[in-house]
Parts: sequence; structure tokens; C-alpha cells
Amino acid sequence: MTDTVSGVSRRTYLAGAGAAATLGLGGCLGGGGDDELTVAHMPIFPDLQWYVMEEEGYLAEVDAEVTGREFTDGPAIIQAYSSGELDVAMFGIVPSMIVIDRGISAKVAAANIKEPMAILAHEDLRAMWEEHGSDAFAAWEEDRGRKFRFGTFPQGSVPDVLLRYWLREEGVDESAVEITEIGGANAVWQAIANGEIDGSSIMEPVPTRAAREDVPVETFRTAAEIMPGQPAAVTLMSDEVRSSDVAGQFLEQHVRATEFIRNDVEATARIVESGIGMAADQARAALEGPLSTFVTDPREIENGTEIFSKFASENGQIDERLSTDRIFDYGVYDDR
Repeated sequence: MTDTVSGVSRRTYLAGAGAAATLGLGGCLGGGGDDELTVAHMPIFPDLQWYVMEEEGYLAEVDAEVTGREFTDGPAIIQAYSSGELDVAMFGIVPSMIVIDRGISAKVAAANIKEPMAILAHEDLRAMWEEHGSDAFAAWEEDRGRKFRFGTFPQGSVPDVLLRYWLREEGVDESAVEITEIGGANAVWQAIANGEIDGSSIMEPVPTRAAREDVPVETFRTAAEIMPGQPAAVTLMSDEVRSSDVAGQFLEQHVRATEFIRNDVEATARIVESGIGMAADQARAALEGPLSTFVTDPREIENGTEIFSKFASENGQIDERLSTDRIFDYGVYDDR
């Protein structure tokens, strides 16, 4: 049973309290003491390792006081990282590139997951696609009198970039559809359930909820079909953290959490319920589905990251295309 405080999970309540207590403080190793580690994370499936590490007590194995700060979106984490408030951030590969592109001393030390996204679309689009191919969006507009409405995370986020990449690869001009920025997976789900959008680029638990509940929106393409090795959330570490013993200790617990997710679906589903807010039975289905390939080795997402870097530079999210050497530090994972 979920321990709740006024309808909010106890973990979420405590995370919020921790965030309030540490708001405005500098990142620990970078801001005044090598016995603290401030870690940004988001209540999303691709950051599930954080919630496992927290729930299972793995963070006690790290020789630092680890403080989690929960955020709802990548841009807010970028701002906090730029202000020197964070040591580690578990968030999207594109926002991580933005941090690096701004000259902040940090690199990606681990992946969290690969190929976790799906393009969701109204069931009527499938038949239109079979008949018209990529002109289906024009057929939709002619039939409905309005453009097809996608809703996903803010521009520059991983779901947003994957959506725009897929449209481009299919030869669809972005002007043929409407793309609305929505903050958070729960808000995306509500927009689907309320009929406010016709599709999305989104990670679990939204695709599983859409499949199990009475909505006309369904999985249209998986990330594996669009971009094998597609990156999503990663673990970004400041240079000062990566040069310390704490970095390897943290990644060792990250690996333990990845293995826990793979090997104990039942226990992981309960952690998803209390930490991310998805019912355990739906979480179980999501964990057993095609969008839950959790990893730690950063090399698992190297090829997809090259594509994302090219796309992000072409679209102005970063000033220049970043090489994998600029983005990744494999040494922390290899030497842990």
C-alpha cells in the first residue's frame, strides 16, 4: 500500500521537502564540501534507477550525503545546473548537450535507458497512413477541418526532438501538424484522456495507460523502429564529481538499480507506483513491454546520441554539433 500524505506519495512528499530545504544551495562537491552530492531527477520512467536506489537504500553505499532534487522538466534542471546548484543530473540527453554546449564542465557518465519513447497517434490516423502515407496529416486536416495535434515535452526535450526527427524522416513538414508543449508525463496523459491532443511522443507510463484505458490514441511507432539505440535520460556529472571516488560509487549503485529493474518486476512495479505515481499493475505491464530497456553503459546509446547531436545543432538547440568525446566520459563506468 502506498504511504500517502494528503493523497501524495510519501516519497514524493519527502522529495519535495528535500528540494525545498536545498533550494538555492550550491552543488555539494562543486559548492563547498566533498561529503554531499546533489542529484537532480524527474518523476519519469527513464529516471527509474533513482527511485530504486532511494527505496532500496543503495545510496547509503556512497561516501557522501546524497540529496535528491525533483524537477518536472529539463529546462529547469539546465537552469539549476548553470547556477551551480547541482552535481549530478538524471535527465534527457538533449538538455545534457545544452549544458555541455554552454561550456559548463560536465559530461554524461551513464545512460539510464534506451529506446523508451513511442509516437502515439489517434487510431484513425493509422488507416489514413495506410492509404496516404506521410500525406496522412494533410488528409486528417481535410477530414477534420484542423491540423493533427501533437502534445509533448517542451521544445529541445528528448520526446520533442524524436517527434521532429521522425516527422522529418517521413518527409512531413512540421507546419503540417500542431505541436503543443506540455510539461510532464501526467499532463500529457490528461491531455490525451481529455481529447485535447491527437498524439504524442512520450515514454512510459503513458503508452501503457493509453493501451489499457478507453482512449482512441494508441502506439503508432516505437523508438526502436524510428532510431535503434535512441538515447533518452542519462546521468550527467560535473567534472569535479567525475574526478572523485564518489562518481564510481554512485554508478556502481546505478548498475545495481538497473539489474534490480531487470530482475524483479514485481518489486520495481511497487516502486514505480510510490515514486512515479503509476498503478502497480500498469507499471508491471509497462516494465514487461518494449519501451523499458534500462541500461547503464553509456556506449549503449552512442550511435543514437550522434544523430541527436546533429539534429539538435541543425535546429538551434545547441550552437555546434557535439562529438561523442565532448558528450561522454566512459571512464567512470569502466573504472567503477
